[in-house]
This record gives sequence, structure tokens and C-alpha cells, in this order.
Amino acid sequence: MRWVEFVGRVWEVLTRRVDSFLFGCALALVGVGIVTLFSAADQSAARVTNQLMSFGFALALMWVVANIPPQTLARAAVPLYVLGVLLLIGVALFGVVVNGSRRWLNLGVARIQPSELMKIALPLMLAWYFQKFEGRIGWKDFAIAAVLIVVPVYLIKRQPDLGTSLLIAASGFYVLFLAGLSWKVIVGLAAGGAAAGPFLWSHLHDYQRERILTFLDPGRDPLGAGYHSTQASIAIGSGGVIGKGWLNGTQTHLDFLPERHTDFIFAVFGEEFGLIGNGLLLVLYILLIGRAMVITANASTLFARLLAGAVTLMFFTYAFVNMGMVSGILPVVGVPLPLLSYGGTALVSLFIGLGILMSVQAHRKLVNT
Repeated sequence: MRWVEFVGRVWEVLTRRVDSFLFGCALALVGVGIVTLFSAADQSAARVTNQLMSFGFALALMWVVANIPPQTLARAAVPLYVLGVLLLIGVALFGVVVNGSRRWLNLGVARIQPSELMKIALPLMLAWYFQKFEGRIGWKDFAIAAVLIVVPVYLIKRQPDLGTSLLIAASGFYVLFLAGLSWKVIVGLAAGGAAAGPFLWSHLHDYQRERILTFLDPGRDPLGAGYHSTQASIAIGSGGVIGKGWLNGTQTHLDFLPERHTDFIFAVFGEEFGLIGNGLLLVLYILLIGRAMVITANASTLFARLLAGAVTLMFFTYAFVNMGMVSGILPVVGVPLPLLSYGGTALVSLFIGLGILMSVQAHRKLVNT
């Protein structure tokens, strides 16, 4: 009986503050990712083991964050943001170059991608800032917030990593929007961005311009810039309704599909599990994002609502952009599929985001009506 009581108490501690529905959806997605990764990585036990180790570390961080009240998390906003910016500067000065991009920082015991940290640090910083001026948010506050967004986005864009920089900019914009940014301003910014198109085009790298041109004309360079998109489309289409079966994907195992364990893991999944598998995967994402939206709606403070909303929309944006890129309806950008793609830093940042959502849900205040 003592052992039963001990196990019961341990279980109670481990599940405290953990939202079972949200965690169940995330666990299912990670499980799908591990199964798909084993196939995508040519049955490499080492990569699966590394992902599982990252998953264990991510779970521990999620539990810790879930048990920290949102207002306590707010105190970490400024230090975390400053740390993220310093790490990005460190990448620019001492970063590891892989495939022509300087995106990683070698800490000796591990190699991290600081841009992943900014997925959490930037929304956290902006939510903290707007909470300070709740009820009297003005133009000056939105201008300062814009500067806070531009600094990390510029540093990430210089790595170069245009896709991640745009998505992190989007996560910052979500906070501005949820904080009450006027639709007139949003339309004006969109019009200004369109007008600045020629100027922005001239500042893109050659490969980035080529990706956009190839997206507009897929047959432009099928063996060069269009190779990734073409092979991904073939893989998904060849999967048909029921797929070719686990470990039986020809595009994957004959090495036609590039970056198959990271950015293009959705193509691997689509080829092996078909339309039915893709449909079930979409359901899992919809359930996870739907639950996150409910948590956001029930948040009791401005800080919690802004932070939870940004994390929720971040999950949606990353999933939508990755699936859209692999399916050919968006240009190819280096964006992983949340909770499925290989990558320890990305997995950790996503589970910290889940921990934030759980914290908001567990520590919400009951308001008498």
C-alpha cells in the first residue's frame, strides 16, 4: 500500500498543472514524428535517440514552466529577451556555418539555434511591455514594440534565415494585433510593404529570389531551385489515399527527397500514410490549436492573453507555412513542422510554449459574474 501511495503521489506531482487534452495532442504528434523520423532518417537509431533525449528534456521544461504562474514568467521577459539578442549577436560573431548559413552557436556540450529561443522570448517581452501600460496603450508603445521586433528579426535575417525571421516577426505582430493595433494601421503597413516590394527584392539573396520565382513558375528550374518543391509534390501525390506504407516510401528511400527529416518530413509522412494519414495529422493539429485558443480566451490577465494568443498563433503559422511549402502553395522556406521535424532546440522551444499555455490555464482566476 505504501508503494501505491508513493506512486500515486509521484503521479499527482507529475501531472499537476498539466492540461491533459493539450498534452495528449502534443504527445500524439511527437509519436507520429518519431515514427516518421525513423523512416526519414533511413532507420537511424542515433537520430531517433537524439530526438527522444531532446523530447525528455523538453518535457521537463514544459512541466517546470506549467507550474510557474504567468506573472512570475513575466519577470523573466526582459532577461530572456536580452539573452536571446546577445546569443544572436554571438551567432553573427562566432556561429557555426552549415550549408552556407551561420545559424548555430556551439556551446561545447551542445549546439543550439538561438533563433528558436526568440520564438518564446519575443512574445514574452512584448506581452510584458504591453501589460505595463494596460489601459493606456498609445502610438509610442506600438513604436517601441516595433523596435523590439526589428532587432532580433534583423539579426536572424542576416544569418541568412529569411523564413524564420519572417515567422518570428509574425509572432511579434500577433502580440501587437491582440494588444489592439488598429486595422487601419495594419492595412497601411500591408500597403507600405507592397509598395516597398522592389526595394526589399533587391536586398534578398540570390537563392531567395530564385525560390520565389520558382514558386511562381514551378517549371522554371526543376533540377535546381525547384527541385525541393517538385520532389515533395511527387512524394505526397504518390502516396495516394492510403499511402505506400511505413518504410516503403520510394521518394524517401531512393534519396530523391531532400531535407526529409527536417523541413520536408511532411512529404515523407504523406507518401507513406497517404491522404488518410494527412487528414488525421491535420485533425491532431486542429485539436491542439483549438484547445490553445480556448485557453487564450479564458486567460484572466492581459499579459496571459497576449502571450497565450501569440503562442497559439505561432503553432498555427508554423504548421500552415510548412505544410503549404511542402504542398507547393507557398514558397520554400526553412521552417520545420511543429513537433514532427527533427531538431532538439525547436522541440524544446515548442514544449516551453505548451508549458506557457498550461500555466495560463492552471493559474487563471475565477471571476464572479
